[in-house]
Amino acid sequence: MGKITLRLLAVTLMLMLALSGAVLAKSADQQRTEIGRLHTKALTNLYEVNPNAQDVIAGSYGYATISSTGAKIGLFGSAHGRGLAVNNVTGERVYMKMEEYALGIGLGVKEYDLIFVFGSEHAWDSFVSGKFKVGGEATASATDGYSGGAIDGADVVAKDMWVYQVTTKGLAVGVSLKGLSIYPNKDLN
Repeated sequence: MGKITLRLLAVTLMLMLALSGAVLAKSADQQRTEIGRLHTKALTNLYEVNPNAQDVIAGSYGYATISSTGAKIGLFGSAHGRGLAVNNVTGERVYMKMEEYALGIGLGVKEYDLIFVFGSEHAWDSFVSGKFKVGGEATASATDGYSGGAIDGADVVAKDMWVYQVTTKGLAVGVSLKGLSIYPNKDLN
């Protein structure tokens, strides 16, 4: 690696450590409030680029928003996020954390929201259990499996589970979720 790449790596790591330290310094109530704002913003941004998503989410078993920041320098990349899962049937709310690690050439920082939609209790339980991991790429839009329609703009993640990815440039198609792990936030639940 060149000197510039090493400096960029060092600066990025320092920024990520500083941001994670800022999160730790906040009280649990402050973190919940901030996640609530991120949750509302993620849904608002999704509905602006895909108005049909509002009906999809309202008619689903549940949904989750994860707001994330990712950085990629040289061959290594990572993203960390936090969010909220909401069960439309029971009203349960679960605060979540996300980690993603990837290999591949790149440089830069990216902010994005992932909005997961669950079509069944099994999909919900799988997501909030703390064992949810994705190792490959989500596939293209497909039928939703419970009403026979398509979830326009969403990618299939697993059986009865879809995801929208909203970036600052709008709705992303063909979401790449490599090395993704999502689990409940023990400090906030």
